[in-house]
Amino acid sequence: MPELNQSSELAERYARDGVIYLPQAIDLQTLKLAEQCYDWSLANPTPSACHFYEAERNTFYQDLCNPEAAHAYRELLENHVVTDVIGNLWGQDEVWFLYEQVFLKEGDVANRRTPWHQDTPYLALDGSEIAVMWINFEAVEKAQSLEFVRGSHRQTLYDGSAFDPTDDTQPIYGHDLPRLPNIEAQRDEWDIVSWAVEPGDVVIFHPSTLHGGAPTVAGTRRRTLSLRFFGPDAQYATRPADAPAPLIEGIHETLKDGDPFRHPAFPRLRPTPAGFDEIPAQPGHKMRLKAQIQGQID
Repeated sequence: MPELNQSSELAERYARDGVIYLPQAIDLQTLKLAEQCYDWSLANPTPSACHFYEAERNTFYQDLCNPEAAHAYRELLENHVVTDVIGNLWGQDEVWFLYEQVFLKEGDVANRRTPWHQDTPYLALDGSEIAVMWINFEAVEKAQSLEFVRGSHRQTLYDGSAFDPTDDTQPIYGHDLPRLPNIEAQRDEWDIVSWAVEPGDVVIFHPSTLHGGAPTVAGTRRRTLSLRFFGPDAQYATRPADAPAPLIEGIHETLKDGDPFRHPAFPRLRPTPAGFDEIPAQPGHKMRLKAQIQGQID
């Protein structure tokens, strides 16, 4: 875990670049807890669990926002190794859990890259105090790691990618937000950064930071747990249509643009855990995530 005297420098870098790499930020016990949570998610898929690019011979699996995840992940989420790192980036005593997302890439052929995108167009919240913690359970070489456009969280918010196998820039809304640029075809024009990671390392980024996953090589496996958090300045935000995430029943009817982003589905983790016992029972996902983004949301 970063030393306290590094917190100010890390916070400044996160605010400036929108992404930081923290080698060996979580200890072995915490990493084992994270892996148990990942395994729980694989064993308890939601209706939004899916394989992107199903016509290809490899696996590109994801799932997210299980309504029971906060309870299943509670021991990990109450672990101060995780929450202190996040809180220190904001200089805030308060941290809330938003949702989890799991990824699995493997196969006997090379796995295509994850399209360049920002997470924010898919999310119904805005603010500087939002963070995604990217945890891998296998070593990942830099050439196969997640890539970021440094500082892009402070610039244009683009439409999301529909993960269309024929066009990575195919939008999910198609209006009111500019279409994603073809970053991969113009790599020299963008300030792209990435890191090789080992188990125990974490990469933390703001969801408005442009990012994409480099392709993985044949015969490799990449298991990733993504944890999402927010702080006091997070506000509910409208998009060109109802944002697909977080997948909480009735959230768009409960909150309006600019409201503080608070809902019983999201427990507070810091300074002391609160709200776990008040998390409402959820009926499940109203509509599968893949169906929304590839059907182009309307």
